[in-house]
Amino acid sequence: MTRSRVLILLAFAAVYLIWGSTYLGIRYAIETLPPFLMAATRFMVAGAILFIWASVSGESIRASFSQWPRAFLLGALMLLCGNGGVTWAEKYIASGFAALLIATEPLWVVLLNWMLSHRRPSGKVLFGVLIGLAGVGVLVGDGLRHGGASLSMEVIGSGVVILSSVAWAIGSLYSNRHPMKASTSMASGMQMLAGGSLLLLFSLITGDVQKLNLANSSWTSLIALAYLTLFGSLVAFTAYSWLLRNVTPARAATYAYVNPVVAVLLGWLFAGEPITLRVIIAAAIIVGSVVLITTYGREHEPVRTAPLHDSDCPTHPCA
Repeated sequence: MTRSRVLILLAFAAVYLIWGSTYLGIRYAIETLPPFLMAATRFMVAGAILFIWASVSGESIRASFSQWPRAFLLGALMLLCGNGGVTWAEKYIASGFAALLIATEPLWVVLLNWMLSHRRPSGKVLFGVLIGLAGVGVLVGDGLRHGGASLSMEVIGSGVVILSSVAWAIGSLYSNRHPMKASTSMASGMQMLAGGSLLLLFSLITGDVQKLNLANSSWTSLIALAYLTLFGSLVAFTAYSWLLRNVTPARAATYAYVNPVVAVLLGWLFAGEPITLRVIIAAAIIVGSVVLITTYGREHEPVRTAPLHDSDCPTHPCA
C-alpha cells in the first residue's frame, strides 16, 4: 500500500470517527459544564491556535481585517446557532438522535438553494429530500418516546436541532457563494474566534458563566472538552481540509452520511442510548436521502455541496 493511500485512509478515519464521536463528546462535556460556555471555550481556543498558526506561517493579519464581518456572520450562523443549538439541545435529547437530525442539513441546502436560484433540482434530488423529511418524521416519533427529559423539552430540543441544521445550511450556502479571502487556517481560525466570542457573549446573557463551578466539574467533562477542542476542532478539520485537496469533493462529503451512524453506535455503546427498530429504519432513510442528494445534486446545483478550495472550507457542525 502506497504512502499516499495510507494517508488518505487515515484522514478518512479521522473525519468519520472523530466527527462522528463529537456528539457523544458534547453529551459528556455538558454533564457538568454549562453548554454555551463550554462551546465558547473550545472554539476560542481552537480558533486562536489556527489563527496564530496562520500568522506564524506568513499570512498577513492586516490583510484579514476586511474579512472579520464575514467571519462574524458565518460564526453566528454556523457556530452560535448551529453548534450552540446542538450543544444546548443535547441536555434533553440523545446524542445519536441529534446527529441524525443534523444529518438532514443537505436537505435544507437543496431547498434553500432552490429558493435562491429558482432552479428546480433533479427528480432524484427532490426524491432524496422527500424521503429525508419522512425519515425525520419517523425518527422524531420514536425519539420522543425514549428520551429521559420531559416530553415538552424533548420537543423543544428536537426543534432547536432542526433549526440549527437550517442555520448551518444557510451558513454553508453563504460560505460557498461568498468565500473568505484567506487560507484554510486563517479563515477557520477567524470563524472560530468570531463564533466563540458570540457564544461567550450568549453564555453571559443566559447565565452560563455564573453557573460554572469548576470544583463540581467532573474529569469526564473536562477531558471531553479537551477532546472536542483538540481532535474535533483541529485534527479532524485538518484531515478534512487535506482530503479536499487530495480526493474528489464527493468522496470527501461522504462524512455527512457516515457520522450519524457512528454517533448512534457510540451513543448506544457508551451512553446506553437505545437503538430501536424505528431508529434503524429512520437512520437508513435519512442516510439514503443524503446519499441521493450528495450523489446526484452536483450536476444540477449551481452551488457546490462540498467546497473545492481550502480557503472556503466550512467546518463540521460539531467540529
